[in-house]
Amino acid sequence: MDALVMTAQLILGLSILVGLHELGHLVAAKFFGMRVEQFSIGFPPRIFGVKYGETDYSIGAIPLGGFVKISGMVDESLDTENLNEEPKPYEFRSKPAWQRLIVMMGGIVVNVILGIIIFIALTYSYGDDYFTKEEVNRHGIVALDLGQQLGLKTGDKIIKINGQDYDRFNDIFSTDVMMGDNSYYTVDRDGEILDIPIPGTFLEKLNDKKAEGNFIAPAFPFRVGKVASGTGAEEGGLKEGDKIVEVNGQEIDYFHDFQEVVQDLKGKLADVKVLRGGEVKDLKIQVSGEGTFGFDREILIAPSHTDYSLAEAIPKGTAEAFNVTWLNIRGVGKIFSGELSTKSLKGPIGIAQIFSGTWDWRRFWFITGMLSMWLAFVNFLPIPALDGGHVTFLTYEIISGRKPSDKFLENAQKIGMVLLLTLMVFVIFNDVFNSFF
Repeated sequence: MDALVMTAQLILGLSILVGLHELGHLVAAKFFGMRVEQFSIGFPPRIFGVKYGETDYSIGAIPLGGFVKISGMVDESLDTENLNEEPKPYEFRSKPAWQRLIVMMGGIVVNVILGIIIFIALTYSYGDDYFTKEEVNRHGIVALDLGQQLGLKTGDKIIKINGQDYDRFNDIFSTDVMMGDNSYYTVDRDGEILDIPIPGTFLEKLNDKKAEGNFIAPAFPFRVGKVASGTGAEEGGLKEGDKIVEVNGQEIDYFHDFQEVVQDLKGKLADVKVLRGGEVKDLKIQVSGEGTFGFDREILIAPSHTDYSLAEAIPKGTAEAFNVTWLNIRGVGKIFSGELSTKSLKGPIGIAQIFSGTWDWRRFWFITGMLSMWLAFVNFLPIPALDGGHVTFLTYEIISGRKPSDKFLENAQKIGMVLLLTLMVFVIFNDVFNSFF
């Protein structure tokens, strides 16, 4: 089921991004009087379509891209049959270079606008939910496996990041911090101030799907929330609002204390002391085979929330859209420099896993917005077969006044397609390898 949900999110996200990207080309081409022969979301084989006017609109079976076929343009179809004839007024090649440049930029511009709109909408709709540094440091952190590998310990209080004060607990996980050079945490460990360096390769460990949720978390006191029926908690007399203070003689202050104790009691009967209405009650609770009692926890540290007006959301959302793009660019740079391995490079399978097996609309739109900005950047790269390759040749034509020959453009397109297909095969193989090894 998880795989189905991930696949559905990937297909929907890519369909939105590719459809609007290609629509940007189509609208610009039609505006300048160019004939658009085909508009497709997805690659062949064709599933279905309809012809409206001069354009055939279709859906392809391979949802990893799409295309717009404009008459008289050397593109990925490599349809050069009519290029030896005189250009017709409705053909791409007959139009001024500046118009052709706008057509090729159409998809990139739409993706940038879409990405910005998504981040503005998320900022305006959801605001920010977070724990403040002060609230978390009342109790310190829980250092899980990756946190311990880094040198952190449960109970540490992170007081600075890279020597600077910070406001929110989530700042600790900032990709900017993880990808920075010589990043470090300053922690208060029982009154001793220590610097914990963050290696440049740590982000790769953090992004490994096997390590998800295994870094650090706030240590929080808790009480019992809703008790599930038919569980050891209900049968043992646990009530909503109870505060568990002891399990099998071990004192419980925080939820991670409780988790550690009950993991060693799977399938056993536990002696439990709870605080209820100012009195301590003794209970006997059957622990499940998964190491749970059967209740929802109620966290006893106070989260903070900030709402944004539309006027505030516009600059904040726009800045966030470009920030995630810049962080992705830095990540690719670290792959080329050798600081990160190609495990950090994601293809279709890796992107689907980022969406996750749970359908969360907030997460879906965040990832779709991020991908929209990234698609715009990648398409702007001066590689033949990408929009950026066409933009490069058209910019040369505008500046020099000389148009590259159709033969040159055809050969450049072939080289670009080989490069892109090679990269696609590599990232898919990389995804498969990382999924199983």
